[in-house]
Amino acid sequence: MDWIYLDNNATTQPAPQVIAAMQEVNEQLWANPSSVHRFGQMVRHRVELARSSVAKLVHARDRELIFTSGGTESNNLALRGVLSYTSANNHQPVLITTPVEHSAIREPAAFIGEHGVRVVQLGVDINGCVDLLSLEAVLDANLAAGATVLVSIQWANNETGVIQPLNDVAAIIEAHRRRMLEIDRNEGTRTRLLLHSDATQAVGKLPVDVKAVPVDLMTFAAHKFHGPKGIGALYVRSGVKLQPTNLGGPQERDRRGGTENTPGI
Repeated sequence: MDWIYLDNNATTQPAPQVIAAMQEVNEQLWANPSSVHRFGQMVRHRVELARSSVAKLVHARDRELIFTSGGTESNNLALRGVLSYTSANNHQPVLITTPVEHSAIREPAAFIGEHGVRVVQLGVDINGCVDLLSLEAVLDANLAAGATVLVSIQWANNETGVIQPLNDVAAIIEAHRRRMLEIDRNEGTRTRLLLHSDATQAVGKLPVDVKAVPVDLMTFAAHKFHGPKGIGALYVRSGVKLQPTNLGGPQERDRRGGTENTPGI
């Protein structure tokens, strides 16, 4: 029987080059990349070459890329890592998101909503696109001097294929940032307004450039574009403060503890 596979939004078949590279690492570069001996540093060199390659894929700097276990962990790290920081004036942190996100956003959002974070759902139109006027109104209502506000909107939807207008979203956020900067200067406060995008269904399928679309954090995973499962990344723009959620070591510049998944990377 011949099979036709039509579920690439769920996962893709690993490319032959990927399988060959993973086999090479498992057979020849199996040491711990955190070890200071020569063998460990050979593996560290390969990890950093991979980081550079993945960073180029999304036009990021090498040091702005955190390797994780996949899109779900990256989303959790983005939401919980940003909103764990309390603001200078002890404002309640705010997460602004949409009802059409993947469960890897919806479920962490529900969890942090029960633990001190105000969660606000934006409206979407009949096609599932975010309502930009609703975003303006929600920011006006929830953005106070000294507050921490994270906007999380997916790049592309895994079920409908809708691509969100992230350029427009980023422009709205930048306009509000400029306005809050003036208020902060007058009041001696510091407002944090950040944009995160779950780009798991976009990276590797669409042109994604974090310089052209200035997100502050962005999630993606290798198995969506012919890489292995169990490895993903979180882009974190330089200067964005992030509380680690996976504790247990200094890996990934102290932002994600645990021995790196070298074959996956």
